[in-house]
Amino acid sequence: MARFTRIEVVQQMHQTGIVPVYYNEDLKTCKEVLKASYAAGVRVFEFTNRGDQAHEIFSELYKLCKTELPEMMLGVGSIVDGATAALYLQLGADLIVSPVLNHEIAKVCNRRKVLWAAGCGTLSEINQAEEWGAEIVKLFPAQESGGASFIKSIVGPCPWTSIMPTGGVEPTHESLKEWFSAGAYCVGMGSKLMDKKLIANQEFVKLTELIQAALNLSRTVR
Repeated sequence: MARFTRIEVVQQMHQTGIVPVYYNEDLKTCKEVLKASYAAGVRVFEFTNRGDQAHEIFSELYKLCKTELPEMMLGVGSIVDGATAALYLQLGADLIVSPVLNHEIAKVCNRRKVLWAAGCGTLSEINQAEEWGAEIVKLFPAQESGGASFIKSIVGPCPWTSIMPTGGVEPTHESLKEWFSAGAYCVGMGSKLMDKKLIANQEFVKLTELIQAALNLSRTVR
């Protein structure tokens, strides 16, 4: 069961501003990255469903959050069908993120009142997602799908729309200001934030400092 309501999750996404996106096949590494993110101030984290037995890693991360990171809202990304969404809901996911717009995912998540973020690339897709109950939609890959100007052109006439761009967002003042000034509700950030060299060298204190700096930047530009 999810530990947080969908309203709590979507509000926290906006409050924190940045949702880290990460996957590693090594459980120990995932735990260290999750703890480093939490120490930095992250409260919504997207683990991506990319490798074999990824759900088993997620299950262990959920247990870690429940016992040691009580305020962390743990979501899962790269979900493309209802069956996989149901699997992760059973494992306690607080958020389901998809790169596509899929009605089966909407039905599964709405039935359990769990937040889902549908991948959209056009206003028609966004409208459909909202009709299916989406509180927030994911623009992915954000830069290739029109960038910040796309978000600005949508939220102008549709100010009720909440968009999370992922893909092309960088942890710099210039990048974050561009996205938030355009009207982004929050941003998703993967490899640009999760420094591979720091993680490979197990420099998790420095990773915490990097993420914390990005969070501070996001607060100054919103």
